[in-house]
Amino acid sequence: MRQRTAETENSVSTLTPAVKHADRFTAQDLVTEATADIGARPARLVMTILGTVLGIASLVATLGFAQTAAGQIARQFDGVAATQVQVTPAEAKSGKASTTVATGRLPWDSPDRVRLLAGVESAALLGEVELAEGETITAVPVNDPSAPLVAPPKLFATTPELPEAVEGEVVTGRFFDQGHDERGDRVAVLGRRAAERMGINRVDSQPSIFIAGVPYSVIGIVEGMGRRSELVDGVIIPLGAARSDFRLAAPSELAIRIALGAGPQVAEQAVIALQPDDPDSLEARSPASSSDLSRDVQADVNVVFLILGVIALLAGGLGIANVTLLSVMERIGEIGLRRALGATRRQIAAQFMVESVVIGFIGGIIGSALGVAAVIVVAALQGWSPVTDPLVAIAGVLLGALVGWASGWYPARRAARIEPVAALRGS
Repeated sequence: MRQRTAETENSVSTLTPAVKHADRFTAQDLVTEATADIGARPARLVMTILGTVLGIASLVATLGFAQTAAGQIARQFDGVAATQVQVTPAEAKSGKASTTVATGRLPWDSPDRVRLLAGVESAALLGEVELAEGETITAVPVNDPSAPLVAPPKLFATTPELPEAVEGEVVTGRFFDQGHDERGDRVAVLGRRAAERMGINRVDSQPSIFIAGVPYSVIGIVEGMGRRSELVDGVIIPLGAARSDFRLAAPSELAIRIALGAGPQVAEQAVIALQPDDPDSLEARSPASSSDLSRDVQADVNVVFLILGVIALLAGGLGIANVTLLSVMERIGEIGLRRALGATRRQIAAQFMVESVVIGFIGGIIGSALGVAAVIVVAALQGWSPVTDPLVAIAGVLLGALVGWASGWYPARRAARIEPVAALRGS
């Protein structure tokens, strides 16, 4: 009889092997339990992940917008700065600490000298003409004492290559040529804003302005002027006229337009070509290989948008925490029953943690996709080149899961501390 009983137990143990206590609740069971409640309430799921979706989408989109905007700013800045070299006389402090004097001088034929250098596309001399006290620039020959005092525009003298050297544009009339400069003709070109202040918008009627009482015929109006925005507010005359009428002693700057990448080479060679005996008397400023300004702009914009994205993401995390905590309160009876059937506190906590992580992960996927799509759509509408780092989108997905984990920590801990008897009694 005992032998038959032993044989029966052996056959039963063979058919149904003993299950270890640690294997009764596997990782697969954990995922199944955690995701079962998510799918059971689709409306709540949508409302729960909406905060995470908005947070991740705003974070990814704002970082993408920051990179795209910074790229546009850097491109516009570098497009001008990377093709400009400026040569000026070196300066030294005089007897007074607050004043400086030029220690060098630009030759009058500077454009012809540097134009022979490799990488130089155009060059022009430029100098600001200082008028004597009481002298002004006006569009009328009569000085009306009753008229309100208006600051006169600045007066600049230059060579005919200026628009090409600083990427200016003649919008009305023409710019003076080499003949005007060599003869010292009294012709002037107005910056667009200076022309508006003087009430001159056309040149076919041969309007004149009076510079220190000397009449100059206006032959053109310019705008643009690249980085030299002060020229748009000024009056420009030939260098020859400034030398004969206002005794301009020397130009103050040589503006050189170069090919991309030729800045350091041109800057080094230009001072030698202009002053071979004393190159240290001149200073040449060339564009950097990578713009510090563009990096600073991108960093500042990224910080601002990153703060906004983090704030939105915190709102999404609070939404997950609130909904998960509400789910714990609603399922107290279920938690008590599972605890009574042998579920450990760690298993209960893990269930709600996995549920929160899954919700955050889903929100991260949707949010990252929406953020990238928003960057592409806005950039396409603006005619920009969208700039989005793929790592940002991947990080958005992982960040969504991390937010879900952080948001579910407190509700999971609270669920794990529920005692079976109290839970069943309360239900």
